[in-house]
Amino acid sequence: MTRITALAFASFLHHFRREPQLTEEFAEATMAVCVEQDLAPHFRATGGVMHGWAVAAQGRAEEGLEAMRQGLDALRAMRLEVRRSYFLTMLAEAYADVGRLDEGLAALAEAQEVIERTHEPRWEDEVHRLQGVLLLDRSARDRDASEACFKKAIEIARRQSARSLELRAATSLARLWAAAGKRAAAHDLLAPIYGWFTEGFDTNDLKDAKTLLDRLT
Repeated sequence: MTRITALAFASFLHHFRREPQLTEEFAEATMAVCVEQDLAPHFRATGGVMHGWAVAAQGRAEEGLEAMRQGLDALRAMRLEVRRSYFLTMLAEAYADVGRLDEGLAALAEAQEVIERTHEPRWEDEVHRLQGVLLLDRSARDRDASEACFKKAIEIARRQSARSLELRAATSLARLWAAAGKRAAAHDLLAPIYGWFTEGFDTNDLKDAKTLLDRLT
């Protein structure tokens, strides 16, 4: 069981780092050990969700979406809601990548409902950030609503001292402001948050923030 847990959490880590190939490898390993040892059906279902996100992120959208839905259905059948809001944000992201924005927003609405019902807020900032992304993708007229979502995500991340997620939300808001011509405000928002970090500069979130800052200076 210790091995299964370690493999599952490694897949979470690589998802958080936005590394789909490594996420896929650890998710597949999680599921394989669950089957081999006939243990932990909840981690097998979790592995299915993680595997689905990873393959969708690598261009196999329908295969990935189906795997994610099956994993989420299996967890629901077990009446397990731990990390459900986290998994639903992954589903929303996969929907967004193929332009199914309304389905993505529905997944995020369900995630918010789960957070409110279970009092598990650890991924709430990402729910709001992705809502902003999807609203903006759906229509430029949703710019104000998107901005409000990004600001809410930053507020929650700061309250939770979730620095990496604060950076991710601030990058989204800074990008929106830069596109609207508010380059100085975008730089002043993002620079101090980026400056807090002393390591991890090879991660995708920090690289994205640095690329945007370089464009703003």
